[in-house]
Amino acid sequence: MKICYYPGCTLKTKAKELDETARRCAAALGVEMEEIENWQCCGAVYPMGTDEIATKLSAVRALEYAKRNGGKLLTLCSACHNVIKRTNEDMRSNEDISFRANNYCKFEEAYKGETEVLHYLEMLKTLVGFDNIKKAVVKPLNRKVAAYYGCLLLRPSGVMAFDNPENPTIIEDFIKAVGGTPVVYPFRNECCGAYVSLKNSELPKAKSEKILKSAKEKGAEEIITACPLCLYNLQVNGGELLPVKYFTELLAEALGV
Repeated sequence: MKICYYPGCTLKTKAKELDETARRCAAALGVEMEEIENWQCCGAVYPMGTDEIATKLSAVRALEYAKRNGGKLLTLCSACHNVIKRTNEDMRSNEDISFRANNYCKFEEAYKGETEVLHYLEMLKTLVGFDNIKKAVVKPLNRKVAAYYGCLLLRPSGVMAFDNPENPTIIEDFIKAVGGTPVVYPFRNECCGAYVSLKNSELPKAKSEKILKSAKEKGAEEIITACPLCLYNLQVNGGELLPVKYFTELLAEALGV
């Protein structure tokens, strides 16, 4: 199975291990992640201004490419996934944004949001199947693992449609599939404060410590995330409390790759 893949900037620099482990695991599970041609930065933050088109165009180009090459676009970074999926919804439902973006890009055929945007976790669940992952595991984790969702995968819930924003389960189901015991704790879907780190370092430190202490009190031996921003923030502001890793690192361990 081949699927178009949008890596994003951070996975080529500070988060290389997220990209590399994801590619190795996908190959072991029979999925070929085909990096799209000439991708550019997604914009990193979804622009709230309805008249802001320029910073959405990179996402639109990636989506249009995927439309012509299989109809699915795989993402991995939580921030990229959020920006691209919300932009896709704009192209599907907002006639003004769709008209202006298509007018600027001048595609041979107008793009109207036809591409299906999938996060890597969704790909594991719906295309590979957690039952098939269980069968492929050669080294079960056999330890207690806490999932940290953060903000970007779950919200806005109406557009992202990733999981229940108040009680998500997809990462816990993933942990079970690789032989771990999921730890459910109160703050797994709350913001870690990463976006205000430069402006107010005390706030993300307090929020990160609250998240990690909560997970540890419930028995977690480590915590996993899909977001490079969250990983950095949790490691810097409380990494001594619990090891913080990408979920793909645990998948790679379990699959023996």
